[in-house]
Amino acid sequence: MSILVDDSTRLLVQGITGSEGSFHTQRCIEYGTKVVAGVTPGKGGSKHLGVPVFNTIEKAMAETGANASLMFVPPAFAADGILEAIDAGMPLIVCITEGIPVLDMVKVHRYLKGKSTRLIGPNCPGVMSPGKCKAGILVGEIHVPGNVGVVSRSGTLTYEVVSQLTSLGIGQSTCVGIGGDALPGSTFVDILKLFQADEDTKAVVLIGEIGGTMEQEAAEFISHNMTKPVVAFVAGSTAPPGKRMGHAGAIITGSAGKASEKIKALSRAGVAIAPTPTEIGFTTNKVLERV
Repeated sequence: MSILVDDSTRLLVQGITGSEGSFHTQRCIEYGTKVVAGVTPGKGGSKHLGVPVFNTIEKAMAETGANASLMFVPPAFAADGILEAIDAGMPLIVCITEGIPVLDMVKVHRYLKGKSTRLIGPNCPGVMSPGKCKAGILVGEIHVPGNVGVVSRSGTLTYEVVSQLTSLGIGQSTCVGIGGDALPGSTFVDILKLFQADEDTKAVVLIGEIGGTMEQEAAEFISHNMTKPVVAFVAGSTAPPGKRMGHAGAIITGSAGKASEKIKALSRAGVAIAPTPTEIGFTTNKVLERV
């Protein structure tokens, strides 16, 4: 069993004919993902990479049964693309786009309320269910099926964690990059709830970073609701306050945004903390041996 995507996922790619969309769609197809449709306004009726292209998401869903959308839409138009997918009733949207204006995402968040659509991202590497489906830019070759879930704000650290786990013979159930923006569509708590309910996920690795309070909220949820062991690493221990470090959401604007405060909260919740990025795999292995 997997969360979000599996071998029943029928993927639609928004922006399939662009250079980035084209490149990563091909990688998804090569991995074995069922890519059933693409959407690029004005190019409906054509084919790209052997995939039928439509002008609208609604028509693409009606004709292909697509049940997940992967977005490579430029920042200025990405919010409109998300809203169109929500209006069409798309169950899952994975938005890779980086640089969407914060005000646009405020409107998206408001529009999502009460809707059944789940948004992953923006500014994220996507979702991967090893051996079943790749919806994003994650590197398929380093993943192997297993029972450890991974959720991360950092795309690069997602790859690093997965590579370490695989090298130690630890497979993954699902890997989710929630994105590094200040207003992600899904939070740590949202994904932890899914992992807690997934019978095939036995442990979770959480990768946080400075900025915001998502890690503290995750710690609160873990302490009261998680029965599965959680390993965490929080990036940005040496980051100076007030300076954005990489991600749009990675800026310390108060004491709660510091890595040290996040680590304290997670530790109090019983989470095993990896002291450095290179020790995440070993820390996870030790936790699994105890379990």
